[in-house]
Amino acid sequence: MQASGLHSNGYSLVRQIVADQKLKYTDSVPEFSRSLGEELLEPTRLYTGVLNRVFEDPRFDGQISSLSHITGGGIAANLSRILPDRVGLDVDRSTWTPNPVFRVLADWAGYSLTDLESTWNLGLGFAAVVRPSIATELMDFLTESGVPSWQLGVIESTPCDSELPGYVTEAKGVRGGAVRLVSNYAL
Repeated sequence: MQASGLHSNGYSLVRQIVADQKLKYTDSVPEFSRSLGEELLEPTRLYTGVLNRVFEDPRFDGQISSLSHITGGGIAANLSRILPDRVGLDVDRSTWTPNPVFRVLADWAGYSLTDLESTWNLGLGFAAVVRPSIATELMDFLTESGVPSWQLGVIESTPCDSELPGYVTEAKGVRGGAVRLVSNYAL
């Protein structure tokens, strides 16, 4: 589910980037239709209302396995914690376009978006693990309810006892599923 912006994460880095650029929060930035400060302080999208409607809808009863709010720690770490350690997920970056605020900040700091995946949500605010049979219907429901949604990838079985290079398998002391981000972001 699409994020509205930074969602209150990574502001130490944001403050450093803004200071290094010698900008004020009242400054106009050509890439934004409002001041820099207004762009950076876009309120966090709340998913509670739409998710309550999902859980009340009989079509989705028992079809959702887990949920993850993509917060500090980044995309792979947040998703790893909600998956069992015997599965893997390749998150396909090409399925979404990061919000402009992330691209602008990354450019100013000289980072690639992939450098920032463990700091910012990059436009992915919330994720749901669902049964394949309802995935399209659920994404349509969420999008029609005002929360643009898309499929990140497909969860697959992985060997339990092997190390998986390039995957995040533990976050905040919790060993979970193997998650990595693949391909390039849509622009």
